Amino acid sequence: MARANGNGRLANAHHDGGSYEGRLIVPASGFTPAPPVPRPNIFPLEWITVTEPLAALYEKAKRQSWNPSDLPWHALDPAQFTPEQRLGIMYWYATLAVFDGSGPAVFAAAMIHAYEAQAEDPIRKCFFTVARDEVNHEECCQRAIERVMPGGPLRFEARTAFERAALNNIQWLYHNGGRYWRGYTKSLDKYPLSVLFTSFLLGEVAASTLFYGMSHRTTIPVFKEVFTKVGQDESRHLAICLKMLENDWPGLVQEQKDLITKQLRAGFVFLSMILWEPPKQFWDLPDYFIPNHRVLIDAARDAGLGVLTYDEQAANWRLAIARVRKIVEDWGIKFPAIPELDLEGVDVGHITADDIIPVF
Repeated sequence: MARANGNGRLANAHHDGGSYEGRLIVPASGFTPAPPVPRPNIFPLEWITVTEPLAALYEKAKRQSWNPSDLPWHALDPAQFTPEQRLGIMYWYATLAVFDGSGPAVFAAAMIHAYEAQAEDPIRKCFFTVARDEVNHEECCQRAIERVMPGGPLRFEARTAFERAALNNIQWLYHNGGRYWRGYTKSLDKYPLSVLFTSFLLGEVAASTLFYGMSHRTTIPVFKEVFTKVGQDESRHLAICLKMLENDWPGLVQEQKDLITKQLRAGFVFLSMILWEPPKQFWDLPDYFIPNHRVLIDAARDAGLGVLTYDEQAANWRLAIARVRKIVEDWGIKFPAIPELDLEGVDVGHITADDIIPVF
């Protein structure tokens, strides 16, 4: 078979010898430079490693991979719980799903952003592993809810006052989650990763401790395994976050440091829905929400889920905040006041929906 070459002459498709370079077309005026790739864009795609510890964390994530399908869900017998306890378990996992259910999309978006920003290869890969972990965490929410309350969290038939209260609370939770998502997607091109993921640091410190405590407290075998696995993942996410921030924090200007202070407050406000109880900022909730929330969480606790008490959750928050305060203040970043826990700091004012860009 023959083909036309650059000069219109036929050339053999199969080379029969000679140098490769001699077969090239080299313009006398030199090669024409390709136009620059517009930004943001995933190209040029390279595999540059600057932060070796992040590469090591990516390898660790692969070794710690686990499959929710392998957990003993068959041993979770709905008949061992009262109807109220089943609803309580479903409600707690529906609340968790506001965070874990959005996790895959949050970190998939962050991964794409890291590619577009030409971040180093281990950062992109670490975001991929976190997104993959969050899919596992979301699946655990899905499996737990399907097991104890088919049709939950939104598509079960609410017949009793208890069921109607749970369904209405969940609808309000997801309404607020939607408000958070809009703010997060707008923030990716607006703020550096060091700003976006400082609140993630706060959440990971608190969550890793929370799930560790629940893994020891729950009396339900499958949930003991779930909380152990999730806690392991959260600890690794924390290590990833710390290493990323250590790279970025030295170059922060004061305006960015002030924004991080506000984001730490926003992170506390947003994440307290699952880690404690939400302050009266950002959250758009009817007056009856919190009283009903407490009753539903009590039902989950009575079922043996391992939910910490109000005071224990507050203590968990104080411990997490003390750890994060030490980390950020070492970099000249002021910590916000948390009056709900009687902790002094900078007053950052009222937190609105536009301020909520934390990642969990």
